[in-house]
Amino acid sequence: MTHPSTRAVPSAAERAYRHLKGAILEQVYPGGLLISEGEIAEAAGVSRTPVREALLRLESEGLVALYPKRGALIRPVSAREIADVIEARRLVELHAAERVWPRRAELRADLARRLDEMRRAHAAGDLTALMAADRAFHATVVEAAGNEILAELYHRLRDRQLRMGEASFRLSPGWAEVALTEHADQLAALDGDDPAAWLASVGAHIDNAATVLRTLR
Repeated sequence: MTHPSTRAVPSAAERAYRHLKGAILEQVYPGGLLISEGEIAEAAGVSRTPVREALLRLESEGLVALYPKRGALIRPVSAREIADVIEARRLVELHAAERVWPRRAELRADLARRLDEMRRAHAAGDLTALMAADRAFHATVVEAAGNEILAELYHRLRDRQLRMGEASFRLSPGWAEVALTEHADQLAALDGDDPAAWLASVGAHIDNAATVLRTLR
């Protein structure tokens, strides 16, 4: 019988997958980089066989392109991908924002906690924590709308958003401060009595993020 505190140890393939995916999403391995199986194996502390398994998973997710005997190309974020993700975000987030307006008092308390997390992470210079808190802020609105299918769709965009968001926060000076200000503006809109102002603040933030992403290409 397995002791309740015992945790399953990830397989070598799973370790390689987590290492490589994390490095891609955090821009440690930037788009356009060609990296060999041997380099990945050494960095992840595994042999080449589990690396091949990990690369096949990442290829199916659209994050790498495999070239036999050469290695894996980290797929760059394309203009089309940015446009598609922003369009999907607008559809889901604005619909969710409209649905949650009647329950804005409860939502505001949850968002205020997320904004505090963002501020603490920014003050500490912790980009990974800042990204996580930023995504959680947006996901809180979507989940509060109560549509499980849309929430699932939004979470499926997570990896693509993390990859793009990492680039925007890391490469665009001042974007973190702008994002914090715009999230605070959304909280202020929830304190008012104008649902149009709330929707406008949500839409403006998505549009500004899209502008930043396009300038980074």
